[in-house]
Amino acid sequence: MTLIRGSLAFYNIMPVTVCHNIESLRARVKQWRNNNETIAFVPTMGNLHEGHLSLVDIARQKAGRVVVSIYVNPLQFAPDEDFDSYPRTLDDDLKKLQTRGVDLVFTPDSAMIYPHGEQQCSFVEVPVLSHIIEGEFRPGFFRGVATVVLKLFNMVQPDIAVFGEKDFQQLLVIRQMVADLDLPVEIIGGPIKRESDGLAMSSRNNYLGAEEREKSRYLSETLLAFRRQIEKGVAIEQAETSCVKMLESQGFAVDYVTLRQVKSLQKATKDDVGLNNELIILAAAKIGSTRLIDNLKFVIESST
Repeated sequence: MTLIRGSLAFYNIMPVTVCHNIESLRARVKQWRNNNETIAFVPTMGNLHEGHLSLVDIARQKAGRVVVSIYVNPLQFAPDEDFDSYPRTLDDDLKKLQTRGVDLVFTPDSAMIYPHGEQQCSFVEVPVLSHIIEGEFRPGFFRGVATVVLKLFNMVQPDIAVFGEKDFQQLLVIRQMVADLDLPVEIIGGPIKRESDGLAMSSRNNYLGAEEREKSRYLSETLLAFRRQIEKGVAIEQAETSCVKMLESQGFAVDYVTLRQVKSLQKATKDDVGLNNELIILAAAKIGSTRLIDNLKFVIESST
């Protein structure tokens, strides 16, 4: 049912209000601001699962109002990637968000986000972080992420934004952008949610066939094996090579398995190991046609 309030068009799906234009969004946000309410924001591309919903739960705990956006951003997809086939499940997404106390769902289209077309808009480029690891395999990906996130921040004007730690490099890119551009938004990372066999939850898991889904658990198991090797004193390069071979033996095509410093994502060295430094293993690999990413943060306690 469409409710017309003055010039505002809202689609009310109790208790979630869905709006499709910036004017409606800003008018609602202004009402909340006038009541001194804080606003938390969770940007998504839809096809929501428990991983997304856990971020909504964090947002609900942190602020009086919660906004979720659902928009499949074309700038995050290379020409040979799955933009056209990416699952779009708005009705089901809204039902899930109803159960999480979301106050407003913002569903813009590309004509609103990129009114002059995706290739004729201003871009946001976060240096260094955007061009290593994942950025080497998906050139332009983080530029697309940073651009759309900044636009959404300007539209929603949140106090807090919540992003999943499964996309850990993305989280750091966004934090860097916020710091560099002096945006008044607190960025919070939500822990990875996993299936019972350890697979990190992802919308792309839906692409996996039965045999691929069975083998997909080896990605998280390999990260644990990598950690155990580092804890035993195995050289970093040797552990990386070993884990790549483990994945390849299960049919994965591996882009990277790498040990990095958490704060900078620079390559970890032997001097970083064993000094109570927080480290992270990052991995990306394809099983069949489905590309999966995962990570594991850990600290090796100093013996002194």
